[in-house]
Amino acid sequence: MMINIDLTPKAALEQFFGFKKFKGEQEAIVQSVLDGRDTFVIMPTGGGKSLCYQLPAIMMEGTAIVVSPLIALMKNQVDALRGFSDVEGVAHFLNSSLTRNETLRVREDIAAGRTKILYVAPESLTKKENTEFLRDINISFFAIDEAHCISEWGHDFRPEYRRLRTIFNEIQGVPVIALTATATEKVQEDILKNLDIPDAVVYKDSFNRPNLNYEIRPKKDVQREIIRFIKQHAGKSGIVYCLSRKKVEETAQMLNVNGIKALPYHAGMDASQRASHQDQFLMEDVDVIVATIAFGMGIDKPDVRFVIHHDIPKSLESYYQETGRAGRDGGEGKCVAFYSYKDIEKLEKFLQGKPVAEQEIGRQLLADTVSFAETSMCRRRFLLYYFGEVYDKDNCKSCDNCLTPREQFEAKDDLALVLRAVKESKERHRSKFICDLLTGTETSEIKNYKGDKLKVYGEGEGEGKDNHYWMAIVRQAVVGGFLHKDIETYGNLSLTETGKKFMAKPVSIKFVKERDYSDFEGGVDDEPIVRAGAAADEKLMAMLKDLRKQQAHKLKLQPWVLFQDPSLEEMTMRYPITIDELTQITGVGPGKAQKFGKPFVDLIAKYVDENDIEREAEVTVRNVVNKSMNKVHIIQNIDKRIPLESIARSKNLSMPAFLTELESIVMSGTKLDINYQLNDILEADSQQDIMDYFRNAETDDIEAAHQEFDGDYSEEELRMMRLKFMSEVAN
Repeated sequence: MMINIDLTPKAALEQFFGFKKFKGEQEAIVQSVLDGRDTFVIMPTGGGKSLCYQLPAIMMEGTAIVVSPLIALMKNQVDALRGFSDVEGVAHFLNSSLTRNETLRVREDIAAGRTKILYVAPESLTKKENTEFLRDINISFFAIDEAHCISEWGHDFRPEYRRLRTIFNEIQGVPVIALTATATEKVQEDILKNLDIPDAVVYKDSFNRPNLNYEIRPKKDVQREIIRFIKQHAGKSGIVYCLSRKKVEETAQMLNVNGIKALPYHAGMDASQRASHQDQFLMEDVDVIVATIAFGMGIDKPDVRFVIHHDIPKSLESYYQETGRAGRDGGEGKCVAFYSYKDIEKLEKFLQGKPVAEQEIGRQLLADTVSFAETSMCRRRFLLYYFGEVYDKDNCKSCDNCLTPREQFEAKDDLALVLRAVKESKERHRSKFICDLLTGTETSEIKNYKGDKLKVYGEGEGEGKDNHYWMAIVRQAVVGGFLHKDIETYGNLSLTETGKKFMAKPVSIKFVKERDYSDFEGGVDDEPIVRAGAAADEKLMAMLKDLRKQQAHKLKLQPWVLFQDPSLEEMTMRYPITIDELTQITGVGPGKAQKFGKPFVDLIAKYVDENDIEREAEVTVRNVVNKSMNKVHIIQNIDKRIPLESIARSKNLSMPAFLTELESIVMSGTKLDINYQLNDILEADSQQDIMDYFRNAETDDIEAAHQEFDGDYSEEELRMMRLKFMSEVAN
């Protein structure tokens, strides 16, 4: 069905899409595009951005070119548009996934005037044959979806997006509509400037999604917490975001063996597999998709009921967009993120080696994410403030901080002191400098700027008043409008008029005590990192570590070879008193339990009896390896000396995911002989050097090994050697 171009937008909306009315400002946006005006749309996920360019494209003469970074989203939207029309060629996409014959078919439909919308990846626009072809067709307008990719301050910056204006000029001079779901004021400025559309009509919808519930949890027992949460919402659709592809594969597998239908989704999978997993999720053959944070999913599913962040994202824009996939139909949407500062430190490491300006931007975005995670004020208010919107309610009644409010305290004197510190330091420093200044912390920055000579230096010292405390005051002062944080200077603080008035005449003001996540610095590999006060039973933890040290000394092994710290910590929570129970501890399989476990379960059984401890029944995370259908197949093929790459391909696994599977098998106590593979890739002397390293190393961390050998060996080689070491020494 093609549209009569003489119809009004409302009539066309009903005729083509079957909707009787527009949402929000959709009608005005559509009319702006029809009038040939450059248009900029900032509309939250689920607000109906796609219709803003799809409807005018259908109504106008020619073909609209839509630039999108997501191949999955292109396919999804093309399928949906074809479903509304009796002309199959009404919508097409042009990207690297097409064969030559498919590309020719697309061009034929466009040339014949059948195609109203063409989705292209930015890379496809740079190809000479495509630009030459597009010059000769009638283009109605250019649309840039996910326009935040243009800005270095955007959460998904893509350098190829910066060239779009130049490419458009080379093709045809037609109007532009740019659309994004997440854009701070800085990002908005960047988009308008880079696309050279300073006079564009700007439509900005509210960022508030009242149906979403925001919650941040400390990253402790994250696997068990995720399983418990999903089972409490059984039968509902949800998304779990992870930081790495490896963690996506592991988490999807872990959910499946615990009775939850889940599939992985990340950029390392081939296009057909991603499309298959996406379709199974859309068709509700599976309940949960596990995806990487770095790879946009492009799944338009209205009834996603929960979004879980296994790892905290690198920016609040990412967090907002990803949580925005929940409740797009206006129904329930629960957003749970597991927070650990260890994740932030890992994200900071990713910034190393990048240009200085890019590192500064990345650190500022991370600092804002930390502030959001650690704040005790209304999360909705904090989030909306970040996007330049004022939320004037005291309690949103749908975030963890408002549902379980923290204690308030009189902050008049503390706020006045922070404002004075900003003023005395000439309004040219960031939050960390101000906190170091108040606590009297001697840092190189404090000395370089002579902060230790200022009157306010050290005036914030006091019981419980550390940098964490003062950072909380600064955050609430910024959101409260007393301080301004300048994005251009990466977060320098200055006084606002409200702040100056408060300094002149301080009045009573209540702030909330911040949450403290410092006891929950869980690692990015799920398990909490053991530190003073982190174990559930500190006394038992000390006893288990002493026992491990004794046993390791007796066996002439490093303690971590027996049981790693996270395994000991889990023992202090679950008190296993039999070998069978010990095998259910993460990182302990039947082989390891049989070889090393008896003295440990004997000690725990005695401790439980002497201290009259009642062991509680709780959610048990089933070990992936125990239930893995791959295990027997893998062991048999390794025994046949089949190349590891071939075995991985036969199980449809990437090499990193396959090595994770092997690590799980070895961790359970099963020996694997992969010498036939290692002998092909490493000299005997090199193997011996790495074996000696692991024999004496205090940790099995691959990154530490990589640094020790100055990058002489790849991560894959080191992981395989660790497998050899654990098989020969620990099992």
